[in-house]
Amino acid sequence: MSTEPATGRYDLIIIGGTAPGLSVAVSSLRSGLGLIRIVEPGSAVAFPEIAAENNLDIGYGETVQSIEKVGDDLVVNTDRLSYRTRAALVALRPEDPSWTPPLNPPASDRVLTDRLPDRLSDQDVLIVGYTDRAVELVAQAAAGGAGVVLAASGLDPAKLSPAGDHMLRRLERERRATLLYRANPDSVGLVDGFPMAFFEDRRTPDLQFDHVVFAAQRSVETAENIGASAEATSSHQLWFVGETSPDGANVAAGHEIGERIAAACFPELALAEPPTPIERRARTEGLVEELRDEHYNATITYFEPTHSDLWVLRVRPDHGDVSHIPGQYASLGLGYWEDRVDDAADGGLDDRWHKLIRRSYSISSRIFDDNGYLANDDKATELEFYIVLVPPTDDNIPALTPRLALKRPGDRIYLGPKVAGRYTLSSVVDPASTVLLLSTGTGEAPHNAMLLELLRKGHSGPIVNAVSVRKWADLGYMEKHRDLEQRYPNYTYVALPTREDDVPKRYIQSLITDDWFGSELGLSLDPDNTSVFLCGNPAMIGIPEKGEDGEEHFPETVGVVQLLVERGFTVDRRNQPGNIHYEEYW
Repeated sequence: MSTEPATGRYDLIIIGGTAPGLSVAVSSLRSGLGLIRIVEPGSAVAFPEIAAENNLDIGYGETVQSIEKVGDDLVVNTDRLSYRTRAALVALRPEDPSWTPPLNPPASDRVLTDRLPDRLSDQDVLIVGYTDRAVELVAQAAAGGAGVVLAASGLDPAKLSPAGDHMLRRLERERRATLLYRANPDSVGLVDGFPMAFFEDRRTPDLQFDHVVFAAQRSVETAENIGASAEATSSHQLWFVGETSPDGANVAAGHEIGERIAAACFPELALAEPPTPIERRARTEGLVEELRDEHYNATITYFEPTHSDLWVLRVRPDHGDVSHIPGQYASLGLGYWEDRVDDAADGGLDDRWHKLIRRSYSISSRIFDDNGYLANDDKATELEFYIVLVPPTDDNIPALTPRLALKRPGDRIYLGPKVAGRYTLSSVVDPASTVLLLSTGTGEAPHNAMLLELLRKGHSGPIVNAVSVRKWADLGYMEKHRDLEQRYPNYTYVALPTREDDVPKRYIQSLITDDWFGSELGLSLDPDNTSVFLCGNPAMIGIPEKGEDGEEHFPETVGVVQLLVERGFTVDRRNQPGNIHYEEYW
């Protein structure tokens, strides 16, 4: 097919609307280049939103047939047009033919490699990967109406293209995708024909999806495949994403390629070196608000200190609902750019100053609504959290809570796109059974939500909620629980301050060893009709760990789990249901 010459002479032709290609187009425009065109062989670029917002010039359905050196310029010939340009970038990233999916996934039309299912609307899709290609698939799936989870253990935002990094943050901020930054499935199997992802990380539950997609590693497009002549390839005007650039720089992810191309091919622009993190911090006027706008997706609507180091706060997201199962957790985040309440110094702050700190917190409940009735979380527009300030030590400089301490209602914050967790009441099926909620400190947060669930559903059996803290002032919900005791005869709230002169020191474990439940409440801890929920200090819980001999051993300090196992209770595990349930709160 003959090609027609395009009008005018271009500064830059970008072949491929991939994440790196879009990054170069945007950065080149901002560097001062005027005529830039993306030649995309398909019908869409990786991130149409970014293309539209930057008014990028794109030729869809154009396949490059040859690239030649003509005089001082390159000529890029497609099956439709011929472009004369000062420089060209090949941003196509073909699949690496030697790459195979990890985990040895099962053979199924619901387990795919490097492509999305034909139907996306209302489908739950897990995408496994940590590269630009994974982000491209996430964005396409979200745009198609799928519920998307990205398992991206090992993802380093610094190695993504700027467009990929920006899109990933946008999808997370707008709660259109759930990102598991530290979790990858250990295996993928089929359960009733649907793929099930099994995670080793206890805080990430095993999840079943309609489809699992593995994002393939990409290779470098070759000059031969693109039809580039030897003269064009050696001209230092033709660049390839994924290989060493003409000036020796690695341009695999698309970072600073626009600036490098401009510096090599357009010296008249006299571009300045990009600012260092320290230089960016030095001109923070307006930058902090810019970072907040880019990262934060929720508003703090309520911030009530129990005392200076303990707070109840509520968060309302900009997008999406707050539906969850009582006992689950969500993630909160603030930027390293926010001020701290203490004088501790964050390590490596210059490199992390513009990044986000994320931590998971169990979701609490306000217990009563404004009219004094039991709160109904099904109608809530906010999530409530119960958080304590973590002080710095020689071994640990906490990053999030010293910044959260300075926040107030109306301030902005990051809220993770999806709640998760298997620490729920799903095993409590007998309304006449005994339920023990045992916690330390802010570990009572999930128990507040679980307690309301039991009371709303008319649980008639004994419910005992015991909380161990240092001081009376550390019991932020105590008055509300005393009110609940008056309303519900089957409910008992046990406050255990350990550093007050007016009460004897007692720990959660002593309630079991001293048979307090029997002597005070007339309850026998019967494994056949008792469910125990534990949240808080790991020393209180006492989780057994597998030793070098392959056997499980309890920790040296006796915890509740050991005391209950000795009475015939069993630990609840993913493949072995039990009546001892625990949340790894720290």
